[in-house]
Amino acid sequence: MKPNVASSIWRRIQAKHRGWVFTPKEFTDLGLRAAIDQALSRLQRSGQIRRVAQGIYEFPRVHPRIGVLSPSPEAVAKAVAAKTNSRITVSEAKAANLLGLSTQVPAQNVFLTDGPSRTLKIGNQTVLLKHVASSKLLGAGTEAGIVIQAVRSFGRRRVNEIPVELLSEQLPRPIKSQIKRLAVAAPAWFQAILNRIAA
Repeated sequence: MKPNVASSIWRRIQAKHRGWVFTPKEFTDLGLRAAIDQALSRLQRSGQIRRVAQGIYEFPRVHPRIGVLSPSPEAVAKAVAAKTNSRITVSEAKAANLLGLSTQVPAQNVFLTDGPSRTLKIGNQTVLLKHVASSKLLGAGTEAGIVIQAVRSFGRRRVNEIPVELLSEQLPRPIKSQIKRLAVAAPAWFQAILNRIAA
């Protein structure tokens, strides 16, 4: 393995924030896959990076008293999605909780994706990527997409229970503009609600 491949990989990792989760795909422009794997293996053995699952690594965060911290479920899900060129978004239940529309904290770290379904055990937590139709990923990766998922969580029968005015007041104008643009592609049963939120 050429030393410059290993050093280039390490420089790229160091340029990221601690807690960054990645796969070998992040370095394909730096050398052959075998050289990349070898460099990552050496960095892992030296403790500079950590392997959190097969083919998934982390530039770990370290707490002065607790020690090495677990990666965030979101970071793991994003790394897996990037590996397969897939999109991801939070589950409907998680979106509703994030926006204060539900006090129920989801028991599982579930992410919806148009890529393959996958379950990852990371320390004492499980990250589940669930394959869904692309139509259920409207606005994936954006804050507007989280709002859309939260609205979807109410379902057709309860959609009118959403506190539209309260939610609308909390959202910045750029996010409302995104919601308005995306609303035309949303299912008909909640297009009107999205437009009211975006007003």
